[in-house]
Amino acid sequence: MVQTNTSVAIIGGGIGGLAAAVSLLQAGFDVHVYEQVRAPREVGAGIVLTPNATRLLYRLGFRAKLETLGVAPLAWRQRRWDDGSTLMFTPVAASPGEPATFYTSHRADVLSMLIESLPTERLHLAHRLAGFTDWGDCVEMQFGNGAQTEAGMVIGADGIHSTVRGLLFGAERPRFTGCVAYRGLVPAGHLSGLDLPTESQLWLGPGKHFVHYPVQDARLVNFVCLIERDTWTKESWIEPGDVADALAAYAGWHAQVRSIISAVNETFVWGLFDRPPLLRWSVGRVTLLGNACHPMLPFMAQGAAQAIEDAATLAAVLAQSAADVPQALRRYESLRLPRTARIQTIAASNKMRNHLPDGPQQRERDARMASGAADWSIGASTWIYEHDAVAAAETGSLGLPPDAD
Repeated sequence: MVQTNTSVAIIGGGIGGLAAAVSLLQAGFDVHVYEQVRAPREVGAGIVLTPNATRLLYRLGFRAKLETLGVAPLAWRQRRWDDGSTLMFTPVAASPGEPATFYTSHRADVLSMLIESLPTERLHLAHRLAGFTDWGDCVEMQFGNGAQTEAGMVIGADGIHSTVRGLLFGAERPRFTGCVAYRGLVPAGHLSGLDLPTESQLWLGPGKHFVHYPVQDARLVNFVCLIERDTWTKESWIEPGDVADALAAYAGWHAQVRSIISAVNETFVWGLFDRPPLLRWSVGRVTLLGNACHPMLPFMAQGAAQAIEDAATLAAVLAQSAADVPQALRRYESLRLPRTARIQTIAASNKMRNHLPDGPQQRERDARMASGAADWSIGASTWIYEHDAVAAAETGSLGLPPDAD
């Protein structure tokens, strides 16, 4: 029989699941990760790491890796779709002598960084969860390859299509948001004529927006086209995309946007799906983490960050009270659910703000951005960036904005 107060099975080997594994392993738990794919991979996509996530990764010992793998942008810049005029400019460079707090990175680099910090025997590939039984003192799991194992608790970190979530709360299809994303990576040398600054740039326009930033020590430029679409008819939520389709969607946009899209050799298209916030995440010795319980639309750069926060709070709570696993998981849920639900809601609302057609509402938005008073500015996001997910386990902080009820 396993030692129920120290053994943890994590279902899902993405950024959230691996961050939880590293956090729990450093806290002294016997952790194993079960991932359904045969080899870890991330299709060409970037990731923005904001201070609330970066500080947690520093605590886990990843500062040197992040400084090597990522790019510390000097600023966030938001621009108008047709003439390229700057709507909002926010410096984010660290003070001299201080570590960076914002990074733009390739997801595969962050994933590899986490994998390399785990002993190889703790990551089990080609293990698709088929079912589990919570016996009260342990959880027994069955996998599609015929393997079976037990653990004192199970953490479902298996994404928006989470098997663990479905087994806990019943099958429910995620909802299509009316938006698709084309993503691509372009060698920076192919864009040298644009003289791109070391910034993350967000271009706002009618019915769509466009994001680009450097990754991999500025050797590559990551871009994302986010386009409104009525339906998603693909069999998968991710498919190879047609560069010509992406370029056609940005007809009439500024030459810089079209030049970046034109320079890519390969693009993938995602249908953006989400789920409403759950009322609960945990049942007995099983809980959820990251997109399995709070899938985030990519309009606040908080998807991975909130999963990393989940991992930190979970490890801290379990370190305090692993003797009563169900109670510890309920406390983890109570600390994390209100914050992630609030951020989910704000991220979803940003789609409308980003995609306003030219007109009175757009002009009002632009004026607020120019004044620095916009609700979505970095200054207004201080409550997100300054939250300490480890300290929350001690203080009970929910990490909500000052105006929260």
